[in-house]
Amino acid sequence: MTKPSTRTILALALAAVLVVAAVTAGIVAVAVHDAREPDPAVTAYAHGRTVTVPPYLYCTIGEPDQHGRVEPACKRSETVAQLNPPLGYPVQLSLPRHVSDAPWVMVLEYEQIGHPGKTVQHLASYRNYPEGTRAVTVDSHPEPNLRLIGIELQLLLLVRDEAGNESFAPYQAWSIMAS
Repeated sequence: MTKPSTRTILALALAAVLVVAAVTAGIVAVAVHDAREPDPAVTAYAHGRTVTVPPYLYCTIGEPDQHGRVEPACKRSETVAQLNPPLGYPVQLSLPRHVSDAPWVMVLEYEQIGHPGKTVQHLASYRNYPEGTRAVTVDSHPEPNLRLIGIELQLLLLVRDEAGNESFAPYQAWSIMAS
């Protein structure tokens, strides 16, 4: 029996390396293809602190059934981010493209200073900003007697009830407590 030459050993080693690389590439490709895309998150920044805010309500809209009804698939969580800006410092929100390219509404909750428990809501929407806006600044002290305590960002969907009445309902929402 003859000994294999160095050239034969190198060729076999190279073939083994190529097989291992091909198998690894195949496993990675399958894993990436099957990986679930993460839910879009909003980034909030105030006074040197940044928090990533996952949605607490996240519905996906499917295809209509045989009766033309669409039942959304929804996930709910207790996720509410906490960000405590000092009075007078704004909160800056960075919106993912998923949000900035859709009709959104922002519900701003303010507490009346000197009147604990009394709150006022202000609304803002995509219509208040240029198309495709990816960053929004929220005033934490818009009036002398108001202090920001919460922000809720919602994507809205036109819905119709059994009586045929139409209204808007959030199908995705992010919440930030600001006090």
